[in-house]
Amino acid sequence: MRPALLVTLALAAAQEPPKPRPSSIEEQTLLRLLEVRRVYVDRLTGGETAAQIRDMIISSLQAARLFIITENEERADAFLRGSAEDLVFTDTYSSSESVTARATLGAGADPDRSARDRRSRYAGVSVGEHEATRIAERKHEAVAAVRLVSRDGDVLWSTTQESTGAKFRGASADVADKVTRQLLRDFERARALRQSQGK
Repeated sequence: MRPALLVTLALAAAQEPPKPRPSSIEEQTLLRLLEVRRVYVDRLTGGETAAQIRDMIISSLQAARLFIITENEERADAFLRGSAEDLVFTDTYSSSESVTARATLGAGADPDRSARDRRSRYAGVSVGEHEATRIAERKHEAVAAVRLVSRDGDVLWSTTQESTGAKFRGASADVADKVTRQLLRDFERARALRQSQGK
């Protein structure tokens, strides 16, 4: 009787539909991006240029048309928060090269010779060259570390981007564009994930 019961249970288990595998926290968080409709871009901490970078991020996100960008915190589904800074600094490079050559010949006095025949001969050659180079290069670098936070305080997405400028735009505009491009890529990943799950 027992073997028959085991066979019956095995057949019943084989006919059950497979249980869906639990999605990872990363996948769950990524899917929550698709629920966001309105975003409020909060003030960014950092230096004096943080406000300018915030404006550029708002402009870049608005152009992407991924979310409605709102100036009203009460209406937002999520908040973009973080820090940003645009730094101008000077890099200094120094190098020094030198080449030196020296040759000396000499002859001393012979004590066995008479005082009249004693002679000293000396010859010397010295060549030297020294070259020092100092280059001061002014550089510009912008950095932004931002996160998208849901109304209940969960971090849905985050990125850190930096730039020294692009061909046709400055460092601040380029870093704002990089933040938006990364968000677009991750949003597309979320859409593909939802489609693969058949939702």
